[in-house]
Amino acid sequence: MQKIGVLGAGSWGLALSLLLNEKGHDVTVWCYDQKEKDDLLTYRENKRCLPGIKIPLEIHFSTDYEECVEGKDVVVMAVPSKAIRTTSEAIMPYLEKETVIVNVSKGIEFETLYTLSQVIESVVPNKVVVLSGPSHAEEVARHMPTAVVASSECMVSAEYIQDLFITEYFRVYTNPDIIGVELGGALKNVIALASGVAEGLGYGDNSKAALITRGIAEIARLGVAMGGNPNTFGGLTGIGDLIVTCMSGHSRNRRCGELIGQGYTLDEAIKKVNMVVEGVPTTKGAYALMKKHNIEMPIITAIYEGLFENAPVDEVVTKLMCRDKKMESFD
Repeated sequence: MQKIGVLGAGSWGLALSLLLNEKGHDVTVWCYDQKEKDDLLTYRENKRCLPGIKIPLEIHFSTDYEECVEGKDVVVMAVPSKAIRTTSEAIMPYLEKETVIVNVSKGIEFETLYTLSQVIESVVPNKVVVLSGPSHAEEVARHMPTAVVASSECMVSAEYIQDLFITEYFRVYTNPDIIGVELGGALKNVIALASGVAEGLGYGDNSKAALITRGIAEIARLGVAMGGNPNTFGGLTGIGDLIVTCMSGHSRNRRCGELIGQGYTLDEAIKKVNMVVEGVPTTKGAYALMKKHNIEMPIITAIYEGLFENAPVDEVVTKLMCRDKKMESFD
């Protein structure tokens, strides 16, 4: 039995806590505030993020970082991307030297343009593993077959996490290309916003298929420029994660884009989704990385202009479709 702290009581943190509890591990979940903790203890359910999924009594809840981190074999980071740095700083005094940190959040820190594992590593000296892939919490919590990837610069740590999480319904592969794995996971949320906009505008399957295929080409183009392995983007954390996020009704990024396509403002759309929409801040980071590496990314540019430069959605689509003719390319 391993002692595990899960930082974040949202849908993904709870789904992974359930999985780890089922495997016989001792799981303590950190809650954002006392109300969140009290609601979970009272109802044994997160009615907003994971309705209908009951939480066993064996899973503990706390608002205290020390209780959730000290003496733990593994600490799972399941907080929003914007909170990764502050959370890393908060837990640093309580981390054991051998504790492995598993990041399951997806995004880019805009101020530094770091991936989230790079943010964590800039604060704490521990080994960091990224767990990523096409994995909606709502389905994992219901034991629907799912496949993900554990990635780290330390493959011994990646294999340890592979063994820790793998079950008959949750298959875990390993991949040493952590930059490719993280960029695929982060940037797919931006493309999912575009897919949602297409849905909201009433466009059909042709439009969404074009966005997915050209979207993965853009993600891979930037990923390779940053040192990623091109093969990664054809796998679970590339095209796999992109497909599920662009097509699924569970996707909050797709839903946010759909609302924007229907005429809601960005703020109105985020409010209606009522959960973190990681694709919005990631769009800023992706656009900045595109400029930094001098990479052409028309879909990312279109979403940036629509979200942050108030460009009308129909004009953005026309501009995207009427670019200069060119040969299809994936490099």
